Amino acid sequence: MTKASLGKVLLTVTAVYAGAGPFVFDWNRTHIHNPDWPPHAKFHNAQTMSLGAALSAAALTAIWGNGRWNRNRLTVAATAASLYWGTQLTASAYPGVAMADPPAKTSRQGPQTYVAAAALAVNGVAAILEHRRIHP
Repeated sequence: MTKASLGKVLLTVTAVYAGAGPFVFDWNRTHIHNPDWPPHAKFHNAQTMSLGAALSAAALTAIWGNGRWNRNRLTVAATAASLYWGTQLTASAYPGVAMADPPAKTSRQGPQTYVAAAALAVNGVAAILEHRRIHP
């Protein structure tokens, strides 16, 4: 196992949240078990949950796996830890998309927007910290 540092811990937090968050917030009656959702909508929800878990696993393997911690592993870790959040931000730009289903108030921005933006900012800070630590 590699040595812990602030940058690695920050990347770990956002990666774990990207992997677990979709299951925490979508494995319920408002999403995957929603009887009003057509099967294809559930397919895309399931795909998103699985994608978050896969990206999380890739990031955590790059951060904590065996081998020397270097610029290449940092790049893989930061990219994998950021892709879920970046795609979440871009999703609101597609036509007909809302951040919540009725009867909740629908809007093109919701708490997910702020969580994703914060996670990307944290990952940016973590990558800078780690880059400086690896290459002083």
